Amino acid sequence: MERHVSRYLEGVAVDIVEKIKALPLRSRTPMEWGPSALADPIALLIDHAFLEMKAAQNAMELMTRWPKEWTPGWVETMTSVARDETAHLAQVTRLLIRRGGQLERGHKSFYAAALRGLVRSGKTGETLDRLCVSALIEARSCERFYVLASTTADEELGAFYRALFSSELGHYKVFLKLAYKMAPAEEVTRRWEQMLDHEARILAEQEPGCRIHSGVA
Repeated sequence: MERHVSRYLEGVAVDIVEKIKALPLRSRTPMEWGPSALADPIALLIDHAFLEMKAAQNAMELMTRWPKEWTPGWVETMTSVARDETAHLAQVTRLLIRRGGQLERGHKSFYAAALRGLVRSGKTGETLDRLCVSALIEARSCERFYVLASTTADEELGAFYRALFSSELGHYKVFLKLAYKMAPAEEVTRRWEQMLDHEARILAEQEPGCRIHSGVA
């Protein structure tokens, strides 16, 4: 029985690694980033909480901001994503409070702000760009959660970040799928490739620290 369980767990680990390798990110986070980001778990959890909060807000904005551009399943998908992100926010907040931390009044993610600065506001490509940015943030978060789960000695945090991996991966795929539904494939592919290049550059410009999207020391 134990041998079967061991083989199953090995299979799960290999599957996760393969999914990480399949992400189209232009750069990869080294395992050394994990211990550095985990140096201050409270700061990391605060940053993570705001990340989930903004992800939920983003899904709600996408659901209501461009009603004339809705595609089949648009509302249901955005509602589902917002629900997931809100649930994650609740989980992070509970972890934070149990560890003696609390949310701050303000928070700034220079990584996310730089990505959103790429959005062509007021133009026909705005919705497409918002979907691409959303997919990028989810993909990078998925990769970062994997690194955190793989490098922390904190069993609770490790289990938490392993549990979030699949959800972030699913959200990344959902946003990209919606992008291909609402615009010609050639246009989406061209813009997605551009955004991938920008994301790698923006991440490389971030300062190291205890944040989900911090730079690498």
